[in-house]
Amino acid sequence: MKPALIPFRPARSIGLSALLVLSGGASAAEPQVFTGEPVVVGNGSARVVMALNAENEPESVSVLMTRDALEGLPEASAEQEFWEFALPMPASAPMTGYDHVVLDWNPAGHPPEGVYDLPHFDVHFYLIGTDEQEAITFHGEGRERAMAAPDPQLVPEGYVIPPDAAIERMGMHGLDPAGAEFQGEVFRHNFIYGYYKGELMFVEPMVSLTYLQSLPEMSSPVKKPQRYSHPGWYPGTYQIGYDAGKGEYRIAIRDLQRFD
Repeated sequence: MKPALIPFRPARSIGLSALLVLSGGASAAEPQVFTGEPVVVGNGSARVVMALNAENEPESVSVLMTRDALEGLPEASAEQEFWEFALPMPASAPMTGYDHVVLDWNPAGHPPEGVYDLPHFDVHFYLIGTDEQEAITFHGEGRERAMAAPDPQLVPEGYVIPPDAAIERMGMHGLDPAGAEFQGEVFRHNFIYGYYKGELMFVEPMVSLTYLQSLPEMSSPVKKPQRYSHPGWYPGTYQIGYDAGKGEYRIAIRDLQRFD
């Protein structure tokens, strides 16, 4: 059974409400921010941060990486081609539908060749539990069901799901061929949807190491499907940036909207 998604709305005391009426004014509370436990990445760390909007509804879920997290990262070898960093959601945050986040470091990139074979990060926001994610496989008797095509309503217009984009313990990756990297430009960033057994079960911003190192500030609209497999707060935009004051990189899904 999926838990109910209830927007977090802190109670306001009667005394405070009366005071505001008597004073003839209103005091806007600062939007709340919830922070997950940091995880070691490279020479630094990464963590998940969830922010509410002025209505106390989920507005963004971000992965924040300290600047030194891009230093001391492992290199690809014959024994291991990529590294996964499991980032917990903030324990006290209101529910968004996202169970956990996995930050993947791909030092040699991955297919398709000539497109994503550059050092980059994949940021998977999973709508399923860790055990379910770890059990994802495209081998054995269940292969046909595992690779079942999702209902077209679960796939944004223009997206394609190549059969060779099925990855163990991740899922099938829906790609946007309108991305600049498919038009002859060097890959910088894009947005992926993930599927398994015909269900949409993760959303994923991707960003190249070189682009992060350029200290960018960008926001891009997300192409949305007509519906979703799991209730949750889904992004209208994704954002990549750098906060010079805090010395932190930011990879975020933002402008969240609830879908049941």
